Amino acid sequence: MEDTLKSLSMDYLNLLINGQAFSDVTFNVEGRLVHAHRCILAARSLFFRKFFCGAAAADQAAPAPGALLLDHLSPRSPSGASASSPRGSAAAAAPGAVIPVNSVSYEVFLLLLQFLYSGQVSLVPQKGEPRPGCGERGCWHTHCAAAVDLALDTLAAARSFGVEELALLTQKQLAGMVEKASIEDVMKVLMASRKQDLHQLWTTCSHLVAKSGLPPEVLAKHLPIDVVAKIDELRLKSSMSRRSPFLAHHHPHHPAGIEASSAAEIDEHHKIRRMRRALDSSDVELVKLMVMGEGLNLDEALALHYAVENCSREVVKALLELGAADVNHPAGPAGKTPLHVAAEMVCPDMVAVLLDHHADPNVRTVDGVTPLDILRTLTSDFLFKGAVPGLAHIEPNKLRLCLELVQSAAMVMSREDAHTAAAAVNAAPMYSEPPGGGGPVYNASGANTSMNLSLDNRMVYLNLGMDAQFGKMSDGGDGDDGGSRGQGGPSSLFSPHGFH
Repeated sequence: MEDTLKSLSMDYLNLLINGQAFSDVTFNVEGRLVHAHRCILAARSLFFRKFFCGAAAADQAAPAPGALLLDHLSPRSPSGASASSPRGSAAAAAPGAVIPVNSVSYEVFLLLLQFLYSGQVSLVPQKGEPRPGCGERGCWHTHCAAAVDLALDTLAAARSFGVEELALLTQKQLAGMVEKASIEDVMKVLMASRKQDLHQLWTTCSHLVAKSGLPPEVLAKHLPIDVVAKIDELRLKSSMSRRSPFLAHHHPHHPAGIEASSAAEIDEHHKIRRMRRALDSSDVELVKLMVMGEGLNLDEALALHYAVENCSREVVKALLELGAADVNHPAGPAGKTPLHVAAEMVCPDMVAVLLDHHADPNVRTVDGVTPLDILRTLTSDFLFKGAVPGLAHIEPNKLRLCLELVQSAAMVMSREDAHTAAAAVNAAPMYSEPPGGGGPVYNASGANTSMNLSLDNRMVYLNLGMDAQFGKMSDGGDGDDGGSRGQGGPSSLFSPHGFH
């Protein structure tokens, strides 16, 4: 049955492309003729059905369906009557009439017809195709400005022509694009969703704008004042609901302490928002100044957790090298460490840099779950269910690489623990005082020399091996935002619009 439907879809699409001999309606779009078939358009679109039935509507002295076309189709009869009149609508519906299409580009109109004929369409421009609005050479057009513009134009056309299935498909496409698009394009989609009353797309974009950290005065240059006010309100709600754990446990014992507590909370909120803005802009030096000059506690502010989930590998690495954050600090009610977060995100870059800075692969949450347990569960879901709950897209190579990194690190730590225990047991009978006095000297049992290879060195070797095998990781790169931002874990610690 599936093959039959696919064949039927291709046959109808071929009719649109090569069926000029059988067409009975012609559109003029940007000076180019498009031949189509009334019966198919009328069957698939209520808009076209009403338009082609304009003659019947004119006979009933009812408002002409052609009046619905307004700026979308502006057919003109030879006598000059417009489609907004009953006479013009009837003339437009007459066989042989060429119907001008205004305010819709040729490319978008073809996409609309392609969906009406076949039930499927690709809303992404051709890979590497030069397009206005995209200056990147060889761009794949997955989330660039040109891809966003095409999707927005298609969405507007689909809603104008009443093709709701295409409108829903385009909304899903845009929701995926904005996760990786520039903030300018996100604001563009935000305004389009507001204009067309698309609540879900509005929510997604408003959260992303709130998370961007752009101050209100900058947002006001691109967005209306009422939208900026809503973004600020969203940020305020987010900050109040995401207060740091140390604030929740502060209990003053007298009324004066309540006011002092409130002022301290506000001060800490401002610090955390500034810290996250700095991390979003990769300004780790500012975070360092806040630690040294303002007494910012990176663990209580969950700086490392936030950076792992929202920033690049280089930012996380620089933050770790400050030496002010505990790589194994548990956060939230579940007690997740940054490595738990990286494992849920299936991000090899983050997993590698955390392990390289002594993240414990065996640390457990409150429920007794280790990062290795998380990756094993994700692998099982992917292998046996074909999908991972909470992750829209997952790359098998990345999942396998994360699993092997954490497994190898766990094995290294297990062996070192065993060697340490063995050395402690054998230490008493295995040393003697040297002739010249001094401390004990171990004999050549090999127990201590086996630990000369540190975890850092082992991780370097492991990373090099994985690079050669998969070609996925770049130790000196600027971090793959697609690996860290694009795939939020199923139980994210931070909403898309956290402190800023």
